[in-house]
Amino acid sequence: QQLITVYKLQECLSRVSPYIGKYVPPHLREAADSKRKAELERLKRNLKGLVNRLSEPNMGSICGQIEEMYMSCSRKDMNDTLTELLLAACVTPALMPDRLLMEHILLLSVLHHTVGLEVGAHFLETVVRRFDDSYLRSSDAGKESENLALMVAHLYNFHVVHALLLFDLLKRLVSSFTARDVELVLLLLKNVGFSLRKDDPLALKDLITEAQRKASTEGQRLSDQTRVRFMLETMMALKNNDMRKIPGYDPEPVERLRKLQRTLVHHRASGTDLKLRVSLENLLEAERVGRWWIVGSSWSGAPMIGDQDSKTTPQPAKGERFSSKVLELARKQRMNTDIRRNIFCVIMTSEDYLDAFEKLLRLGLKGQQERDIVHVLLNCCLQEKSFNGFYAVLAEKFCAHDRRFQMTFQFCLWDKFKELASLSSSSFSNLVQMVTHLLRKNSLSLSILKAIEFGELDKPKVKFLKQILSKLLQQTEPEDLVQIFGRISGIPKLEMLREGLKLFIRHFILRSAQTQGPAEQTTLLTERAEMATKAMEARDAKLKL
Repeated sequence: QQLITVYKLQECLSRVSPYIGKYVPPHLREAADSKRKAELERLKRNLKGLVNRLSEPNMGSICGQIEEMYMSCSRKDMNDTLTELLLAACVTPALMPDRLLMEHILLLSVLHHTVGLEVGAHFLETVVRRFDDSYLRSSDAGKESENLALMVAHLYNFHVVHALLLFDLLKRLVSSFTARDVELVLLLLKNVGFSLRKDDPLALKDLITEAQRKASTEGQRLSDQTRVRFMLETMMALKNNDMRKIPGYDPEPVERLRKLQRTLVHHRASGTDLKLRVSLENLLEAERVGRWWIVGSSWSGAPMIGDQDSKTTPQPAKGERFSSKVLELARKQRMNTDIRRNIFCVIMTSEDYLDAFEKLLRLGLKGQQERDIVHVLLNCCLQEKSFNGFYAVLAEKFCAHDRRFQMTFQFCLWDKFKELASLSSSSFSNLVQMVTHLLRKNSLSLSILKAIEFGELDKPKVKFLKQILSKLLQQTEPEDLVQIFGRISGIPKLEMLREGLKLFIRHFILRSAQTQGPAEQTTLLTERAEMATKAMEARDAKLKL
């Protein structure tokens, strides 16, 4: 019996051994802890020295030094220490000077764009949680809540967070409508009101309507009616875009620092939109439901450690984030890898093209995995019975995001050009409209047609080219048409393409229009064809001169 017990114990130890660390004697543990503590103290001291010297003129050099520290130290330690130092510097019992507060948030925003979005996400969550705690402490007589609210406002001003969070915060303040809430609403609207109006005027209009309703029903119980009237006047000034009626409003300091931010992040962030589209509820519930807005931290549905509700509420198993109906549709479309299946399900379940774009980027795909986005997107577009503009607009968004997506679309379309004869009529039509849309929006160049041999055209390719070029010539404004065809002008490698397009337009489009189409259409096509030909020859003529 003892032998059996020993064997069972050995078996258990062998199972858990990969998950437990090596035994460390107590005296060595104390040494390791003291060493770790010394490292954190040194990190905090170095980082504090940089933050204390922070100013607008030396912003670039200090950001560069902190980036180097991120490369040599643990990111978690850096995020925790930086957040602690910025909060200690900016959250005081007295109201912080605007310029000092904006410079600290500008530092954070630059690091958010150059180091990684987890920098801004960690800081934002900490600020919002602390604001929530301070806001719930009604006895707090200092200006801590105001400073924290201003930090959230400037995180929005410097493109760390989306307008969604600001509207959530304002809705919460308007719904409770106390004297303190009115002051906080005024503070936020003075700093971000006109930006919110620009980003989402309908949401601002709804907020103003709700504030007016609250003022008429519950405003009478407030002792200071002057502040309520001033808040409503400020809202109406925002609605009417009248800056003069907001006392002390000066957008110049924010604009100057935004210009500095663009200079600091232009080359390294590649114009990527890294704004965190996260709601107030998501941030406050992050410990329980996970942090989906940080790549690598998304929650698949498994119950969290210490979550008391998990004992009573059944949680979905891993991989069941999407409904069985969508997963079955993915199987029918032969999405035979996890990556393609996830991409397909994200596209099918998104609210709009922006939602799909952001969710696909948050998947954090690299290399071949990222190219699967284009393959799945194009496949979905061709499978529709009639053309769905959603796919074209989403493709346009990806092409504008990074050149590597343009290249992937080009290679995918070249593959489709080889399969034109085998495409169904609906897929053929959808492909024509997708290519036409990307050409008209300058997402792709006419150089994608260089893969087609004009000397060996078969019927499907002639039909394909006729439809695309006819749509471009007839449905595009003259200035846009010149730009589209002018993009391939003067490039020696595209000389054969230019000659092929000229001949094709002359022999297949203009001749068929003259024999079959009405006179008005023929005249229009002739004029547009001349424009396109001149645009293709423009740079060649300059080179000859």
